[in-house]
Amino acid sequence: RMAHMAWVREGFERGVFIASGRKSPPSGGIILAKATSRERLVAWLDEDPFIVAGVAQYRVEEFLPTTVSGGFEVLKGI
Repeated sequence: RMAHMAWVREGFERGVFIASGRKSPPSGGIILAKATSRERLVAWLDEDPFIVAGVAQYRVEEFLPTTVSGGFEVLKGI
């Protein structure tokens, strides 16, 4: 878990992640991310230590925001 959390922190530092947290009830987590392409995001997600260890999987859901609050920049990220 420590390696995964270090990877999550790096995602925020790189400007990829906007928000992250555990689901309630606990059954995994959700990460809100931004990327210039799905391929680049998936490549980054594949580096998650949980993925490398085979203990988790991701489902990427794309959306095009039409309304956002201030400070949200759609096309920045990896």
